[in-house]
Amino acid sequence: MKSTFFIALFFHSITYAQKISHTEYSYLNKKEDSLKKISVKILQDSSLDKRIVADSLFTKIFVRALKSNNSFYFPFDSLFSISRLYAPDSSFKIFTWQLMLNENNYIQHGAIQMNTKDGALKLIPLFDKSDLIQDIETPITTNLNWIGAIYYKISETEYQGTKYYTLIGFDEYSQETNRKIIEVLHFENEYPVFGGDFFSLNENKSENKSISRYVMEYKKNAGPRLNYDDELKIIIKEHLISETKESNKKSTLIGEGEYDGFTWKDGKWIFLYDIFNTIKKENALTPPTKD
Repeated sequence: MKSTFFIALFFHSITYAQKISHTEYSYLNKKEDSLKKISVKILQDSSLDKRIVADSLFTKIFVRALKSNNSFYFPFDSLFSISRLYAPDSSFKIFTWQLMLNENNYIQHGAIQMNTKDGALKLIPLFDKSDLIQDIETPITTNLNWIGAIYYKISETEYQGTKYYTLIGFDEYSQETNRKIIEVLHFENEYPVFGGDFFSLNENKSENKSISRYVMEYKKNAGPRLNYDDELKIIIKEHLISETKESNKKSTLIGEGEYDGFTWKDGKWIFLYDIFNTIKKENALTPPTKD
């Protein structure tokens, strides 16, 4: 299975490389080297002022690099400080990264680069307004009031002729807790819309409120699983339990090794309880390792 994946990834990279000229590739490779050095300062410099300056410089050089024709096909795969995800249908790719202001405050940056026919840049910036929104689970947002996250998984579904892209991301939220977020993205008039009536939690009686995105908040460094399984085509969510029997206290919640999930049906992610007993397969399912 792993060898098949890497072979597919290899040929995918070759296909993209064929769509960008040697001159364009060489130019972007030099820009990537500069960006790599600056990105280290964003993550590691002990001075907030220097991190902010580095972040600003990184953004300027990155946008300048993306203006190069056919930059959509350049992988930027040595920039380990940022997340780079291609939509499964290659219609866009999304970049996300973060800046630490202090131990209790992080701001995310992001941009969506659309795949254009002529290779020209169409870039939609994402502005993190999470701190201004009291309950991030409920609003439908745009790129102007984005709920910031570092996305690590993207999947594609369709309903009634509209494509929906489900993003799963990480937010280093505070000194005591982290968050993982399931965000459904679609485009209206070529601009992104985040969230909507895409979750049905009726099967989980303890989680029955209407939400526009799913948020899992848990104890710092606990690392419960939340990810999309490409083979099963479901989102797998580790069940949380309080270390101190205080379920309302997010800083006590950790994964307990049992798994719920979501399956896409009729334009919604439908909650599934105790997923490895719910889904029947010919071969016995083994609980996954944690992400």
